Amino acid sequence: MESFDVLLERSSTIHGHLCAGQVIGVRMSMIGLAAIGIDDPKGLGRKKLYVLVEIDRCATDAIQSVTGCSLGKRSMRWIDYGIMAATFVNLDTGKAVRILAREESRELSKKYCPEIENKYKQQLEAYRVMPEDELFTIEEVQVSIPEEDMPGRPIKRIQCESCGDWVQDCRDVEMDGKLLCRGCAHGKYYSRIEKKD
Repeated sequence: MESFDVLLERSSTIHGHLCAGQVIGVRMSMIGLAAIGIDDPKGLGRKKLYVLVEIDRCATDAIQSVTGCSLGKRSMRWIDYGIMAATFVNLDTGKAVRILAREESRELSKKYCPEIENKYKQQLEAYRVMPEDELFTIEEVQVSIPEEDMPGRPIKRIQCESCGDWVQDCRDVEMDGKLLCRGCAHGKYYSRIEKKD
């Protein structure tokens, strides 16, 4: 595993700026990987690693940068809980650890960097040195990953009987005897614009 400083610099470059979320994500990743026994996440350990992130914020970019996991590789899954937490899973051993950034760490940052008045800069610097137990809640967990969410080729493809779009990885919905995409079954996030002749 590379050093914290190297990982943070690389992550910040990919993310576009250095922020407290980058520090949290890098530290979370380093702790999570060590806890599940993966020290080379982009090399020999890459096919063993699966990460579930619970927020779509800065820390998630850092986690992706450090672990090499991504949505496109299907080695990362976003569970939209809005919580600054991530679960690291070793697919070979089943060992998993969930790491939660503690809300109290925001206030505790004053203890570590009282000379910095700007609270965001204070948190950024404090999170670098704050002990793990003050910054995070770390717990071993059990995770069941459905086959359709695992990395690899799609296990199933169907064509929506309403709109004709192709649906992969068991994301289809059976409704009134028809196989539909989730958009047709539950409503789409977009609406089509009718073309004018």
